[in-house]
Amino acid sequence: MTPPAGRALRLRAPGDPGPAAPGNVAVARGHVLAARPGRPEHEANRRRTLDLLRRHPDALERSCGAAHVTGSAMVVDPASRRFLLMLHALLGLWLQPGGHADGDGALPGVAWREATEETGIAGLAVATPAIDVDIHLVPPAHGPVLHLDVRYLVLAPPGAVPRANHESLGLRWVAYDQLAAHGADPGLVRLADAALAGLDELAASGRLTCRRA
Repeated sequence: MTPPAGRALRLRAPGDPGPAAPGNVAVARGHVLAARPGRPEHEANRRRTLDLLRRHPDALERSCGAAHVTGSAMVVDPASRRFLLMLHALLGLWLQPGGHADGDGALPGVAWREATEETGIAGLAVATPAIDVDIHLVPPAHGPVLHLDVRYLVLAPPGAVPRANHESLGLRWVAYDQLAAHGADPGLVRLADAALAGLDELAASGRLTCRRA
């Protein structure tokens, strides 16, 4: 299947992640297909993710030893255009919030849930469709596994004060020109570029006022 040529971003109402889709890999594939067009590496990740989902129908579960689906959120403060990064407690890296699908194929909701839990911010608003797809290898206790990461732009409400949970050693608002100093890899920089482009689109179209998607 070929992804759509272009998709305008839409904001859900703050705190509305949309309905869950327990165990529905077809729903997850739909979100990967619906992701906005991107750079060659993003498109290569999309194709590979779709292939892995086809070959591993249990990829929504952590029990799938080859690859797990994850959803992550590039949380942005629209006023300052800064990104909220977390210092991951296990990996020791500055990353965007995110985590395992744990059986939920509704990936915008996964990204929203993980961002809410890991930042402590109420009223986050997730934009759909996804703005990036990434694949990376992580070293869990019983061997390396691929994370099939579907990434979303998430907007923080005005004056949001983040509160870290046990999964991070801290949270920090980071400007684009500070990403390199925080060890951002090319995938994170690509995500930041896509997030700012999405923010500009929402502002230009007047859609920064959140409403249900």
